[in-house]
Amino acid sequence: MSRPMPVSKVMLLSLLGALVLTLMPLPDELAPARPYWVALVVIYWNLEAGRLRHLGQAFGLGLLLDLLTGTLLGQHALSLIVISYLTERFRNRLRFFPPWQQAAAVMALLFNDRIVQLWVIGLTDDAWPHWSWWLAPLIGMILWPWLFLLLDRLRQLERLQKT
Repeated sequence: MSRPMPVSKVMLLSLLGALVLTLMPLPDELAPARPYWVALVVIYWNLEAGRLRHLGQAFGLGLLLDLLTGTLLGQHALSLIVISYLTERFRNRLRFFPPWQQAAAVMALLFNDRIVQLWVIGLTDDAWPHWSWWLAPLIGMILWPWLFLLLDRLRQLERLQKT
């Protein structure tokens, strides 16, 4: 039986930062194109450290996000479970991609998330989103290399402080 990994301060702060960026108000024109910050951070921690490997963690984080954003309870939980599963499933391949290929794979994960979200919207008879709603995965792809480098550097600094 494996022991649970100790909780990383960088991981907690990055997840908190992602939640804050998700809740930060944006102009109405830009709000639909907001990157899915929480998903980007979850992808990073699944890929690099294997820290958020359990689907229950993704479910709990998604429920918290649902409560904070006022969306249908379970909507973000479902999407984060799917993202976590797919990231974990292809983790060994994705980790060794060059940055541009990894960003493309992240975009594919985020587009898959949009399809899951669209399915939920269709089930609840909500209004179809504006076309700019589909820009968020593209923006996530553009932001991915910098977010990856930032979190990787913070993780390395945390490891150096522990030694």
